[in-house]
This record gives sequence, structure tokens and C-alpha cells, in this order.
Amino acid sequence: MANELENKELIEKLPKEGVHCYPANASKINRNRILSAIFFVIGVFLVLIGILKVSDNIAKLALLVVGAISTIVSILVFAQSFLIAKFRVAVDYNEKNVVLRYRFSKIVIPFENFDGRDGTPDQAEALIDKNFKKDSTYYLVLDDVFEDACYQTSSSDLESVEDFKQLRAECFEIAEAYGARDSKDKIKFYYEKDAADTGSTDIDAVIEETKAEKKAEEEAEAKKKAEEALKASEESKDDSAE
Repeated sequence: MANELENKELIEKLPKEGVHCYPANASKINRNRILSAIFFVIGVFLVLIGILKVSDNIAKLALLVVGAISTIVSILVFAQSFLIAKFRVAVDYNEKNVVLRYRFSKIVIPFENFDGRDGTPDQAEALIDKNFKKDSTYYLVLDDVFEDACYQTSSSDLESVEDFKQLRAECFEIAEAYGARDSKDKIKFYYEKDAADTGSTDIDAVIEETKAEKKAEEEAEAKKKAEEALKASEESKDDSAE
């Protein structure tokens, strides 16, 4: 699909074999394990209370549901902590894939479909970064350009900032070498679409256009009222003169 976009010279400079694994942040892993253990105990406790101590059916059902959900989620989070400890993101030069862990799935993006670019925090992440983090957090988008989804990781997700920088450099080199991001067949997100694209979703432009139209209407209405007032004033002067 993207063979004509490949840069053979840059591809030759990439490693021919090996897998570079980037595990998740150890402190996050430990925190998730501790919290999941605590909520597991709370969940089991609520289930036991519901079974042994509560006679009201509605209250018992509520305790059993909340306890069961807490227990199941805790088990899943605890299990996932071991998966991301092996790697959160991996660059597999043997199979020519970028691989990332997303919950319990392994997302595999072939080099020939891959684009890596700098990302941005969402509103919640930006608020946390601003108020609670001393060090800057960097974001990286890992994108299969022919699929309507992309994934983002950050320097706080990985073991160290150095790991993040190395991953970023590898991803940029792969994207540049294989050139999938330059394909005409890539799926464009709203911020990549130009004005000529059918179904453009440039919300800001629509809002600005609406504001401009409203302002023009208000100015026209004000001008009309001013002219009517001036005309009425002139007529009043004529009547006085007579």
C-alpha cells in the first residue's frame, strides 16, 4: 500500500533485527498493584457483609453488585500491571511492527502503516501537569494511518524520560523511512483536513463565520435605526419651521 512512499536509503539505516521494549513506569505499576489489592479486600468485604449480615434484599443486592465489581476490576488491574511491566510499547524490527499494550490487548501497527508524532495532553492531563507535576510531561502519538484510531503514550507512562526520548526518536525514524503519513489514502483527523475536504469539521471556522454574520446584521440594524432617527429628527425640524 505504501511501497511507493518508502525511502530505501532511510530504511537501510534502521536496525535489521531485534526488539526494543519500553516497560511502564515502575511507580505507576506499584501504585496500581497496591490500590488494586486494597479495593480487592474492600470488594470481598462488601460481598461477605451482603451475604452474612444484611437481610434487606435491596441493600444486599447493592452490596453484592458493588463488591463484585470492585473485586473483578481489582483483579483485572492487578493482572494488567504484570503485562505492562514487560513492555508498554515495543518496536519489533524482526516483524517490522510497533506494538503497544492497550488494556489486555496488543495493538500491532506495521511499519508501512505507521506514523509517530508529538502529542498533546487532554484537558484533564493538562490540568494535572500544570498543578501536580513538577517535571514536564511529553506526549507521543502512535498512529496506524489507515485505521480510524490512534494511541498516545507519555513520558510519565514509561520507565524514564530517556526511554521516552529513545522511543520517540525510533518512531520518528520509522515514520520518515516508510512514509505512510504522506499517503493519499490515510485517514485524516479533523485537524489535518483542509478547506477543500468534503465534510470538513473546522468548528472554529464555522463559529467565527457565524459571529461575523451576526455582527454584520447588528451593524446593519444599528445603521438603519440611526437613519430612521435622523429622518425623524429632520421631519421634526421641518414641522417646527412651519
